[in-house]
Amino acid sequence: MKVFKNFKDYTSQKPLALSLGMFDGVHLGHKSIIDELIEIGSDNNLETAVLTFWPHPRFVFNPNENLKLLNTLEEKKFLMEKYDIENLFLKEFDEEFRNLTGEEFVRQILIDKLNVKYLIIGYDHSFGKNKSGNFELLQKLSKELDFEVEQMEAINIHENNISSTKVRNALLEGNIKEANEMLGYSYSVSGTVVHGKKIGRTIGYPTANIDTEPIKLLPKKGAYIVEVFVKGQQYKGMLSIGTNPTVNGEKLTVEVYILDFEGDIYDEKITVKFRDFLHDEIKFEGLEKLIERLDEDKRLTEEFDF
Repeated sequence: MKVFKNFKDYTSQKPLALSLGMFDGVHLGHKSIIDELIEIGSDNNLETAVLTFWPHPRFVFNPNENLKLLNTLEEKKFLMEKYDIENLFLKEFDEEFRNLTGEEFVRQILIDKLNVKYLIIGYDHSFGKNKSGNFELLQKLSKELDFEVEQMEAINIHENNISSTKVRNALLEGNIKEANEMLGYSYSVSGTVVHGKKIGRTIGYPTANIDTEPIKLLPKKGAYIVEVFVKGQQYKGMLSIGTNPTVNGEKLTVEVYILDFEGDIYDEKITVKFRDFLHDEIKFEGLEKLIERLDEDKRLTEEFDF
């Protein structure tokens, strides 16, 4: 997959079958668009492309909003490549770009610079200044500018439309299985293992503290069953997101106890994939009660069918 951060670096070899949008999470709704792009590209000798924005436009419009994303940039690139997209455009949502009307965007970017011949948009997508671009505008311009346009229907699970917002809300409610079902893969968090207070090792549950990217959405506070990937190996793990209230902690931490693992992994990159929710964050009366709960969590993790 070729990645472009601005359009002037791109020179058209073949016309494009392209879709545009944030694609945060690259969930099953997005996957349906990508699958359609690939089929159209194959049938019409077009290269496939996704045009998305980095950073998220909401960081521009609402700089004080504490928006968290489902994908880091590296995760989004990985998923696009995994799903066989050939060209990925990561456009900065700068002042010049945000002032383009929907029609100017189609003419100046999609047609003049990218040579788009087939455009697919999601069921609720709008674009351009003041959201002036929509499916109706595209249908009108397609005849004049000689491209085809298709609007994809929403993908439903349990009679609910899939959206990035719904995935985000499921994670914030601890509904891991529901979120994973909408994503089509297990939600993951990556980061570097850093030093913590090392209380876990004193009670038989040494944990790896993960320093995650600030923009990455963390599920709700609580305990989870996870898969852990470290040094190319896969393990079962139980992960805690919270402030460690039993020992009067204040800082939010992400800590994982890795089953059947020993070794020093400080400064190592680690990835955890969320598989199930165990329970909310609990303030125990003392370490003895905490250990009892950890023993039960460990039993449930060992019995979980990965």
